[in-house]
Amino acid sequence: MEVKGKRVLVIGLAVSGIPTVQVLNSLGAKVLVNDMKTEGQLEEAVARLNSTGVEMALGGHPVQLAEWPDFAVISPGVPMDIPLVEGLKRKGKEVISEIELAYRLTRAPIVAITGTNGKTTTTALTGRIFERSGRETHVVGNIGKPIISVALTVEEKDVLVAEISSFQLEGMRDFKPAISAVLNLTPDHLNRHKTFEKYIEAKARIFENQEEDDCVVLNGDDRETLGLASKCRAEVLYFSRRRLMDKGAFVEGDFIIVKRGDYREKVCPVRALKIPGEHNVENALAATALAWGMGVPAGVIGEALKAFEGVEHRLEYVDTINGVRYINDSKGTNPDASIKAIKAMERPVILIAGGYEKGSDFDELVDNFGDKVKGVVLLGETARKIKNTCQNKGYNSIYIVKDMEEAVSTSAKIAEDGDCVLLSPACASWDMYENFEERGRIFKEAVGCLRRQ
Repeated sequence: MEVKGKRVLVIGLAVSGIPTVQVLNSLGAKVLVNDMKTEGQLEEAVARLNSTGVEMALGGHPVQLAEWPDFAVISPGVPMDIPLVEGLKRKGKEVISEIELAYRLTRAPIVAITGTNGKTTTTALTGRIFERSGRETHVVGNIGKPIISVALTVEEKDVLVAEISSFQLEGMRDFKPAISAVLNLTPDHLNRHKTFEKYIEAKARIFENQEEDDCVVLNGDDRETLGLASKCRAEVLYFSRRRLMDKGAFVEGDFIIVKRGDYREKVCPVRALKIPGEHNVENALAATALAWGMGVPAGVIGEALKAFEGVEHRLEYVDTINGVRYINDSKGTNPDASIKAIKAMERPVILIAGGYEKGSDFDELVDNFGDKVKGVVLLGETARKIKNTCQNKGYNSIYIVKDMEEAVSTSAKIAEDGDCVLLSPACASWDMYENFEERGRIFKEAVGCLRRQ
């Protein structure tokens, strides 16, 4: 893709915005940065970009900017239906996401992973498998490092393992991974996508451009995901915890098995996995299918699965204080993720939940409390909504707090020896925190304060 001399409007200075500007600037593009936030709110980002000499239009998204660029790159946090974007499209100007730009600039094959839950764990685990195989591996995307930040430096023999969101997929056109995966589909981000059907359509774009010599990995146990198979031109490999599959990865007895046609091979025992919960068996199966579909031997996959201990903020053990275990699952940003976290706990649970309002329904979350959740401590925008759902279902052990520090101290007072305090908010973090990582770090710091008391 030739960008030298092109006028490029970068909309949104989020995590991916700064490296996008830096890469475009290095390639000789004339860049104009636009963000809803003011210069004062973006002080750190502005300071980082001042040396590049790029122009900035901050404090709003004026539709007049649509006249200026040859094309635009939009950050995932900016909705595609704002007047500025609609103006660009009316003028026939391309509006692409950072992952689309990165795809056009990179030479390395991309392993692309999406779904409602399990993306971060599966992406990290898939990356570890490729690393163990001896291949230069770059774990990128929503897991932390934007794809664009490595797009120009990776080599053709390397591999990019990328966690991809539905927001990023909205702005793709040519993006074509070598292998992709849709892990599962449950309602999420409905405040942006409006309907579950539109959300599924956005997720399904991950394999839209794949062809017969590519691969798609789908969850054989998830009805919505399984229904996407008929839309795939690429070869479909399945993963399943519940049944045997003709092609892909599944559990038979106590073993993870890979199979394609008459060929089948054991990968490793399920009991050898160090990450807890049935959902993590599914994540391990998905990572197995992805790596195996890219030619990694079953033995190498098995060794990586057995060594993997999980990722920060996803069912992360923090400490045991007065016989109470503290678990950080800040990455549990929707009800389905938190249900899986609760099921993975082997002790009675004090649940810390609540956060940014994404339009989620919390009925199923409360239905899964059963006898396991002894109390729920709520904070953030959705605290009252979750409380009302609890009370409507006859659950009344509810505590509303103002911040994470009070959530941890309140949980410590409720919990008894043998319990666990589980931070699994079932909501995004943006009402109170920059991201789920900051929320998880503050939780861990608050637990650390308990230890020092």
